[in-house]
Amino acid sequence: MTTETRTAQEMYESWLQDTLIDEATKQELHAIADQPGEIEERFYKELEFGTGGLRGIMGAGTNRMNKYTIGRATQGFASFILGQQAGASEQPSVVIAYDSRNYSPEFALETALVLAGNGIVAKVFKSLRPTPQLSYAVRAQRATGGIVITASHNPPEYNGYKVYNREGGQLVPHEAEQVIAEIGRVPSFAAIRSISREEAEAKGLLVWLGDAEDQDYIQTVAAESRNRALIAGEGGLGENFRIVYTPLHGSGNMPVRRVLEEIGFQHIHVVAEQEQPDGNFSTVKSPNPEEREAFTLAMKLAEEVDADIIVGTDPDADRMGAVVKNADGEYVVLSGNQSGAIMVNYLLSQLQAAGQLPANGAVVKTIVTSEMGAAIARHYGATVMNTLTGFKYIGEKMSEFEQSGNYTYLFGYEESYGYLAGNYARDKDAVIAAMLICEAAAYYKSQGKTLYDVLHELYESFGYFMEKLESRTLKGIDGVAQIQAIMTTWREQAPKSIAGVNINECIDYSAGVDGLPPENVLKFILEDGSWFCLRPSGTEPKIKIYFAVQDESYSESEAALNRLVEAVVERL
Repeated sequence: MTTETRTAQEMYESWLQDTLIDEATKQELHAIADQPGEIEERFYKELEFGTGGLRGIMGAGTNRMNKYTIGRATQGFASFILGQQAGASEQPSVVIAYDSRNYSPEFALETALVLAGNGIVAKVFKSLRPTPQLSYAVRAQRATGGIVITASHNPPEYNGYKVYNREGGQLVPHEAEQVIAEIGRVPSFAAIRSISREEAEAKGLLVWLGDAEDQDYIQTVAAESRNRALIAGEGGLGENFRIVYTPLHGSGNMPVRRVLEEIGFQHIHVVAEQEQPDGNFSTVKSPNPEEREAFTLAMKLAEEVDADIIVGTDPDADRMGAVVKNADGEYVVLSGNQSGAIMVNYLLSQLQAAGQLPANGAVVKTIVTSEMGAAIARHYGATVMNTLTGFKYIGEKMSEFEQSGNYTYLFGYEESYGYLAGNYARDKDAVIAAMLICEAAAYYKSQGKTLYDVLHELYESFGYFMEKLESRTLKGIDGVAQIQAIMTTWREQAPKSIAGVNINECIDYSAGVDGLPPENVLKFILEDGSWFCLRPSGTEPKIKIYFAVQDESYSESEAALNRLVEAVVERL
């Protein structure tokens, strides 16, 4: 079954001849018979199972997301679970959730039936649910693992398959390597053990989750509110605070609204055109709350209702973006770093005011996240720790803290709009992030401030930190080679200075740094404290370049950032 010793054309023909491949898939393959380039793209390799699981374009082929590649991955994960559970008395179980993408329900059911065919109980949400609720449910159900069918904020043609451990966190490298090894041992589609839905349900191997689990999750998230008493009830802050929310056609609609209502917000205006699930994401170029364009309809509604804040969540509701009014009353999109800094300050200041800030508190962020939130956290006496990019590493730290007792987890975040407060999950959660950013905005409004005002107060206190992300999309076989060539060039021919500033240090994470797992990332630290970082995306055909500066004023920081970005991009 492996493509390592067979050409793309040979793999293509083997699929056409395989009696286990259905006729609809074969018709799709027949339609590209005279397109050698397309055959090559679909079959030149197997869709890679990385630490984030599978993610790719949907369609027929070994390098595509389809029920066959999903079945093979699930068989590998099932074998991994059964190996880990050998000798255990408890029956293994896996929680499964899915988002609004095309074919997500079908892929989720296919996954469940393969698990059931291996004697593993599949606990499946009966309709779309957020990724963080899956993480929570794995822990609440005491499951052996979890799977969520999602491609996050990728374009509509993509779908994905993320795998979780019993802690509720995405697999970290040493776990993923074992699953990959098991997938490699699946010799053919005939080796995939699957049973019918009827048989799975009759044997108790397919269980459906729903309203009760939803209520548990909503109550757990709401319990993390720091000022619920001020928001709720007659005369509460929630009476006169107006929120515009867009789920961007994804799974956040019900849980975000429910948790906001639960803590007392009374005026939540949902963007009607983006309220319903839609795997084609028809109203946006990209369902990504990192991009201003995704908020076009929300801003229009906000103008109509004079909203105090706009929040948006991506299709699987693990990323949250916020839009606030600036000094001129115009709506501006906060960056992930800015929202993170505001939430760190709000959360820690409220814990301190209530006398609940632990002496061993810790804030965890990634190596490409701004140092502004770190400076704020240290101001409140918290320890700050850095991880590699990917919330799975933050989740891993949380479990370490829980087991050792050395630190109390307070907050974790990454610049790509992922945040988590509370210990109930091990993945970023746009539901709690939406709750906290709205709560913070209402709290500061009661003091006559907007979040934009608060941000600039933080700049005055901690420094004018400014960041930017650039990315280059390089698709296909050639794109993979180009990305690798860029990394090799910067690794072997690193400049001595950039934008007229000396480079003090180049940190090459591929060798493993500060106890972190090896990763293909280069970070350049400049003499003036600014930095930039090159990192191939783990989920998209992109190379990402992160930039960060700090200066004496907003204008000076902006100018320094522009110089750095221009110099690096020109050399790239």
